[in-house]
Amino acid sequence: MISPTTDVDGAMGAGPPAAREQVEAQLHVLCQREEYGLAVELAMRAYGPEIRRLMTSVLHHPELAKDAFSLFSENLLKGLPGFRWESSFRTWAYRLARNACYHQLHMPAAREQPVSEPAANEPQRHRTDTHPWQRTAVKERFRALREQLEPHERMLLMLRVDQRLPWTEIARVMAEPDEPVTRDALNRRATALRQQFQRVKTRLRALAIEQGVISVEKLDA
Repeated sequence: MISPTTDVDGAMGAGPPAAREQVEAQLHVLCQREEYGLAVELAMRAYGPEIRRLMTSVLHHPELAKDAFSLFSENLLKGLPGFRWESSFRTWAYRLARNACYHQLHMPAAREQPVSEPAANEPQRHRTDTHPWQRTAVKERFRALREQLEPHERMLLMLRVDQRLPWTEIARVMAEPDEPVTRDALNRRATALRQQFQRVKTRLRALAIEQGVISVEKLDA
């Protein structure tokens, strides 16, 4: 079985495209053989860390993120036999993750949590999850700027800036459950998301100027 190549963060998402293609191919073979348990194990090794980080960033609350990841894992296993490979497995997994996050955000208990603010132990979590050469003041300040955004905006930024998903794939991830996923519908959705992304960039630049953060050029995706 292929052993996924990890990058310095331990996630496949930012790794070489060839490594991701190998994982996708292996997942496809396992699903064709109906070896769904092995497919889920491989998917969790390959994509679990990056999806967990996205959930933590979007939800801003450890317990909500933990519950969302559990729901994501459950839906991944249940939904895998019906996955039709109309997108990459990774894109589909992100869609499940997005739906799990939004499910948690709309639960009554979640609305009582101060999810718009970072959890008290969030800075420490970032310090322990990253390597020393990545712990720069600019990165921390940029992260603080992103945490001032709404959950939907944070997810959009992470999908485009951190995970480098193409716009049509982001449109698949962000589509509502009852929204059509035809090519034309995805293109329209992608155009709307791109425009929203530009507005978020403008807002972040204004915040960066206001708070003295200069390194915002990485947003020019």
